[in-house]
Parts: sequence; structure tokens; C-alpha cells
Amino acid sequence: MLTVIQRVSRASVRVDGEVVGAVERGAMLLVAVERGDVEADAVATAKKIASLRFFPGATPMDRTLAEVGGGVLVISQFTLAGTLRKGRRPSFDGAELPERARALYEAVAEALRAEGLTVATGRFAAHMEVELVNDGPVTFLLRSVAGQVQ
Repeated sequence: MLTVIQRVSRASVRVDGEVVGAVERGAMLLVAVERGDVEADAVATAKKIASLRFFPGATPMDRTLAEVGGGVLVISQFTLAGTLRKGRRPSFDGAELPERARALYEAVAEALRAEGLTVATGRFAAHMEVELVNDGPVTFLLRSVAGQVQ
């Protein structure tokens, strides 16, 4: 599972002109479910993000989402699983099938809620317009394989 974590001042996602998810201060996650990912990857991803100290406090990277009262906007982003090695079109052979991908994407959101965080989501498989103000900018790339953060 591959996740882009962005610290945000605010973020929102629209589908057909309607806001379907939004957060103020917090994080926006772009989550790609790759072939072979398991529920343990969703849990490991959520636990790492919930415990990650990437907000300023005594130091620039000192406080967690919960400590700053931050929310999380979770968006499915299968294109992160794409490769650009051959030809001129991306290949998405590494992306999980939609049914399994949806379940694991939703498992990330649920695991974050279980960590006590406020979570908003995009709409799986919809064409979405995403707006965000990246705070910092602060952006991280997180990979989980077989339930272990890499």
C-alpha cells in the first residue's frame, strides 16, 4: 500500500460540483492499494499516520494529528500504483482490482477512526476535484508491505 501524506491547512474533494469530504488543519492522504495488499497494510498505515509527529510544537515536527485536533481527508488514488517504464501510457498492472481496493481503502479510513481521528473521504472510483493548501509544504511517502511499514 502506498500513501502520500500531506500536512494541510485545509483540503476538500468535490464530485459533480458537490463537496463530499473536507477537513481544516490536518492531513490529506492519497492512498493506492497495490496487488497483494492485505488488511494488515491498512492498519499499519493508519497506525503510523496516527502516531506520526509532523506538526510544529517545541520543534518543527513535534505533534501528532490528535494533539493538534487535526482531521484526515482520505482519497483513493490508484494512479500512484502506476508505472511509467514502458511506452507513453502508464501501466496500472500493479493496482489492485477495484472490489478489493475499495475494501482496503475503506479499511484505512476505519482504522484511522479507530485511532480516534476525525476522517472524511472522497468517493471511490469517482472523478474527483481535490483542493488543498499544503502546510509547509510537508509531504511524505509511506509504503506498507505485508503489514509492515517500509
